[in-house]
Amino acid sequence: MIRSFRRGGWFVALALCLLIPQTNSVAQQPQDMPAAAGSTSAPGRLRGIFGPYQERVLPQLKLTNSPRLEGLIRDGKIELTLADALALALENNLDIAVQRFVPRFAEIDVQRTLSGQAARGFSGALIPGGLSAGALGAGVSAAGAGSGVGSAGGITGGGGAVQVGATGTFDPALSFNFSWDRVSSPLNTIQVSGVPTVTGQTTAFSGSYAQMLPLGTSYSLTLSTQRQSSTQQFLRFNPAAVTRFALGFNQPLLSGFGRAPNERFIRVARNNTKVSEEVFQQQVIAAVVTVANAYWDLAAAKENVRVAEQSLAVSERLYKDNQFRVEVGTMSPLEVVSAEAEVAGRTRDLTVARTNLQLQEAALKNMLSKQVTPEIDGAQIVVKDPMPDPRDSDLPDLPAALSSALQNRPDLRQAERNLQNQDASTRFTRNNLLPSVAVFGFYAGAGLQGNSVDTRSGIWDALGQSFAADFPEYAGGTTMSIPLRNRVAQADNIRSQLEAQQLTVGLQRSRNQVSLEVRKAVIGIIQGRAQVQAAREATRLAREIWQGEQNKLEAGASTSYQVILRERDFTSAQQAELTAVAAYAKTLVEMDRAMGSTLKRNGIEYGDAYSGTVTRMPTPPNRTSGAKSEAR
Repeated sequence: MIRSFRRGGWFVALALCLLIPQTNSVAQQPQDMPAAAGSTSAPGRLRGIFGPYQERVLPQLKLTNSPRLEGLIRDGKIELTLADALALALENNLDIAVQRFVPRFAEIDVQRTLSGQAARGFSGALIPGGLSAGALGAGVSAAGAGSGVGSAGGITGGGGAVQVGATGTFDPALSFNFSWDRVSSPLNTIQVSGVPTVTGQTTAFSGSYAQMLPLGTSYSLTLSTQRQSSTQQFLRFNPAAVTRFALGFNQPLLSGFGRAPNERFIRVARNNTKVSEEVFQQQVIAAVVTVANAYWDLAAAKENVRVAEQSLAVSERLYKDNQFRVEVGTMSPLEVVSAEAEVAGRTRDLTVARTNLQLQEAALKNMLSKQVTPEIDGAQIVVKDPMPDPRDSDLPDLPAALSSALQNRPDLRQAERNLQNQDASTRFTRNNLLPSVAVFGFYAGAGLQGNSVDTRSGIWDALGQSFAADFPEYAGGTTMSIPLRNRVAQADNIRSQLEAQQLTVGLQRSRNQVSLEVRKAVIGIIQGRAQVQAAREATRLAREIWQGEQNKLEAGASTSYQVILRERDFTSAQQAELTAVAAYAKTLVEMDRAMGSTLKRNGIEYGDAYSGTVTRMPTPPNRTSGAKSEAR
């Protein structure tokens, strides 16, 4: 018996060696997610055993500001360059922090699809509906029935029709079942059992192992044992040990054959890891653009405060001069009222300018911090970088800009990868058009032992018979299913092709939109440069007119009202110049965004953005300051 059991063991080992190594061809499991300190995972070898059934605890979220922000606060002020602002955004901006989870979602989706299940996807990634053969979200798993104890231990023998269907997923499944049963049955004859009432007890145990392989092959191993005892009189063994070992496999030949249909979710999930990088990069670009624009808006707001303060100082000086002239009798008292009204108006403008500055500071602080602490809230931002001066080198070559945009824009790369996902769906639905044809094979070995007049034996002897093929069963065959009209598969395939064409049209539309954005940005630079030059010239002329009107007033050839009008014109010209310079600065930011070169132009590393830790300071383009509004 022992010799036969060993011979059967070698047979089982050989079968496992032939089948199980194919599972490695599906893919390597992704690295474990980092476990938090104090994790309760089992140590050593036990971790490998119990790890799949334990929760993997993630590190605690840190919603505190990076030390860089606190280090920039000195004497109640935050001295901020544009490089500092971009570094703080990479470390603290919550919009970036939210999108930082997307690549992790993609990694987990890969792990999920390696088991044979469907990817769950994320915002921005396409999971085509055509990938699912049944309900949306269904994977590539297949259910099949295991094998029982067959006819061993019965009162008749014989075979019948056999069919072995597909079963299992890429993740192998091991299942066990144990039962105990006692039944008492009244009989209408005593010819078979010899007694009118039969009482039987059965203790049963079964185990099975099932898995699907990348080519569509599925196999299952089943081992079942029963110990039966009965009050019947004419049994050969009582109690009897009944065992059965079965090995079955199923291999599709047309529909469902090959890696393309069976690894479709894996391919899409892996492609979506690249999509997740584009989604995250697009958010980083959006945040950098927003922060840069807010920085220049704050710089312009500070200059507006300076202009409003100077305007108020001029109005107050005119008011005092008019008071003196009225006292010496060289001016009408009405001129004093006009000057006093101007002071009130300039005070109002200064209040508006200062509150606008506070709003811009609050907005920028919110972009650069996870939490606005009282210390940060009370600090005043000092903008250290001057606003840029228009230069000829700011205007890129249009063909080169268009080429850069079409190659580097993350939204275009995202659309292209989504089109690749749709291609996987088209190939799968094309495979589904084929009839379902499969071959299968089956082997089973039965065992029957127990107590009799001549011998006493049990489960192990019966198992030896099962593995030694003392009572073998061999079966094989083919199954074929041919849908005569095949309308479901036809509809799914046509829809998949239509969706691919729709995505292709959408991709071309996106390319055209990108080209238009680049052209608009180029035109914006041309317009912005002209507006800055014109605004600076207008400021210079308005200053000369205002100074000339002041000289006329001192000579008695003008009135305070005329001086006030010219001073208003000069103030308006200064404000228009500031607006033009700020708009030009933001046009340069838009040019980089349209070309897809925002991160490269600002020296931002993708790894720093993803980790939230800046290892290399951003290096925004160094543009020299333009001519400022002339001092009064």
